[in-house]
This record gives sequence, C-alpha cells and structure tokens, in this order.
Amino acid sequence: MNLLEVNHICKTYGSGETAVKALEHVSFSVPKGEYTAVVGESGSGKSTLLNIIGALDTPSSGKVVIDGKDVFSMDDRKLTIFRRRNIGFIFQAFNLIPELTVEQNIIFPMLLDYRKPDRQYLEELLAVLNLNGRRNHLPSQLSGGQQQRVAIGRALITRPSLILADEPTGNLDSRNSSEVITLLKEASKKYEQTILMITHNRSIAQTADRVLQVSDGVLTDLGRCRE
Repeated sequence: MNLLEVNHICKTYGSGETAVKALEHVSFSVPKGEYTAVVGESGSGKSTLLNIIGALDTPSSGKVVIDGKDVFSMDDRKLTIFRRRNIGFIFQAFNLIPELTVEQNIIFPMLLDYRKPDRQYLEELLAVLNLNGRRNHLPSQLSGGQQQRVAIGRALITRPSLILADEPTGNLDSRNSSEVITLLKEASKKYEQTILMITHNRSIAQTADRVLQVSDGVLTDLGRCRE
C-alpha cells in the first residue's frame, strides 16, 4: 500500500519570458514504512518538491495524495489540521523554540492541536533519542546533534504517517550526522514511519531504502539501495 502518491506535479514561478519551471510532471509513490531519499544539486527543485508534498507550497498543477487523502482538495482549515496530525517536519535549521525546554519543544505540536501528549510515548521517545538527561534543558544548552534529536522527537510525537526531512544533517558534523540518520532509520522501522528525506549528500542517501534524483525539475528513480 502506498502512503504517498505524487501525480504529475508541476511548479512554475513567474510568467512569460521570466517564468522558471521548478518542477516538471513529477510522479512517484512511496509505500508505507519506506525510507526514501531525494538527491539533487542546489536549485534542482528538490526543496520545492518537499514543500509541496508537505503542503507548505502549492503546485501549479498535479496532485499529492497522503494516506488516501487528496491534500490540495481540502480547504485551508482542514489542510492545517491534516498537516499537523499526519506530517512531521525535520528541518536543517532545527527551528526549536528557544524559550522552551527539550520536553516542551517535543510536545509543542500536541499543544497546538489542543491534545494531551501520551506520556508513555514521550518517555519512550526521550529514551530512544537519548535525551532523558536533557529534558529540562533549553536549546541554547544543547549541542547541534542534540538539537536535531529534539527536532526528530517533535516530528514523531504526533505519530504522523509521513516524516519529511529537509537536509537534516546539513548543520552537523560526520559523527552527529551518522547518529541522526541511524535514528531516522530506527524510527522508520520501530514506528512504521514513512520517511522522505532530501539531501545533497550521496553517501547519506545510500542509507535509504530507495533513492530518487531531481535534476532541473525532472525526477528520476535511481532504484533501491543494497543492504
């Protein structure tokens, strides 16, 4: 069963002679529980693709279906609720709230949705992410790797069906990058998360189940990676 279906997505910025085609008829699907990497050079269109899948941007044409729901057929209110409950975002810049502790940053998406966090699940996440001893620390008291682990916890806390990771190791050294990728793979298996990660790093992409490539707005499926 496919958790994500992307059908003939096109995205054009501007019009006339100044029009720029960021994406051209991009189509692919991702089965539930698969960890897929999207590679491409800067300006290739991969970030635009991720933003459209996450409904942070709208396509010029085409369709995105997540867990059987046509994303862009919803009105703004329904789309906001759907995105909050079904999509987890992990950004290169962490985007933690500086005034909140580790625990508060992780549960923040639940509070936005007026829901109480599952305390048992929270404790499990803190243990998996090795953040138990840092739960009351502020982001400024954490290393880059620890901040990214908090961001992963925040993405997982709502138990979303899809995790979108935008260059999640871009601000990390090689050791922390390896730890973050390992955590993402563990999440994919342990919590049956479907993960779509964009990266310019080919070696990191090879840790995924499958690799897609975007070049000048055109997507190519490079196939499954060897174990």
